Order: sequence, then structure tokens, then C-alpha cells
Amino acid sequence: MADEGEDRQRSPGAEAVKWVGSWVQTDRAGHEAFAQLVMRRPRAASLMHILISKMGENNAVVASQKRLAALLGCHVNTIIRAVRDLEADRWIEVRQVGGTGTVNAYVINDRVAWHGPRQGIRHSWFSATVLLSDDEQPDRAVLDELPPLRKFPRVYPDEKQLPSGEGLPPPSSPALPGLEVDLPATATPERRGEPVTIGALVGRLVQDREPSE
Repeated sequence: MADEGEDRQRSPGAEAVKWVGSWVQTDRAGHEAFAQLVMRRPRAASLMHILISKMGENNAVVASQKRLAALLGCHVNTIIRAVRDLEADRWIEVRQVGGTGTVNAYVINDRVAWHGPRQGIRHSWFSATVLLSDDEQPDRAVLDELPPLRKFPRVYPDEKQLPSGEGLPPPSSPALPGLEVDLPATATPERRGEPVTIGALVGRLVQDREPSE
């Protein structure tokens, strides 16, 4: 294997091309198996490239068969056959989203982990890129006119919610200060070196000043 920065020749007599970056070791058997897939099932290989390109930093993408067919420029039945080929050859794991089977999660590299008792309903949680198109939406005509969503906060473990700003117009009755109901919040684990917010500092000072029982 060549070292990083080694000059590589495109052809005899051609100018040397400097490789910028580093190398990653891959499975030779995987290279050969994918080459065989390209020869035997070119549509499946093309779909694999599309799935990988849409996953981003995740190992899964959720998409409808109709959307994948539009991306590949083929009929939905071609997508169904290509997915079967990829699944049978262990390139992907396919998990159905909903009851119709037309929307699926396509997973690479690791099998989906299931949680819960085997006798009951088990669930699986994993991150995936969701691929949508406006032509699949029932409100397509007004997508650009929808009002913004309300906001939920992200909080650190030692932070508390402090309502501010104007409340709802009458006849809404505001709660007494300090008695407002907390919003559902997404927890953010504190990382070493993370800047500490003013709210977190105040919370720590208050806790430090509270007398211990």
C-alpha cells in the first residue's frame, strides 16, 4: 500500500498527480463482491450508490419506493427487485415503516437491534436520514405558506427553564411567576470543554448557596 502523499501516475509519460489525504483499509472480498453485483445486477448496484449518497453521517436512510424510483429514473417494480437483490446478498437490511411496505428504512453495515421481551412487541431505535419529496405530500400546494412550528428547548442537566417574552393574547391567563409548566425538552449531555451558559452558572450558584439538610 502506498504511503500518504506518494505520487501516483495516471499513464506512462503523464504528469505525476499528488494524492492529498489519507488511505482507509477496506475489505478486498467486498470489492470483488460489489464488482460482481455491478455485472449481474447493475440496477441494484446503482441503487446502492444512491442509498449511500443520501445517508449522510447515518447508517440508514428512510425513503419511499416511489422516491427511489424517481432518483434512479425507473419503475417502482425495478426498485422492488433491486432491493431484494441487495437484501439477499447482505448489502442492506430492510425494515418496514408503517403497514403498507412502500416506505422502508434501508440500513447498512450493522443489523438493527431490537429491544423488549420476545413474547411481546419489540422496538428498535436508530438514527436515519429521511428522504422526502413534495409530490408525496397531501398539502403540496401550501408547503411554502405554512406557519413556523413552536419551539422546544434543549437543556443541559443542570439547567432549568426560565419563561420570558410575551405570553398568548387574551383570553389566555398567564401562570404566576415561577409556577409555569415546563415544556418537554430534549436533554443535551454536558461535554468537557463546552462553554457554560449564564443559566447554568446561576443554577450552580443557587445550588451551592442552598443550606444542606
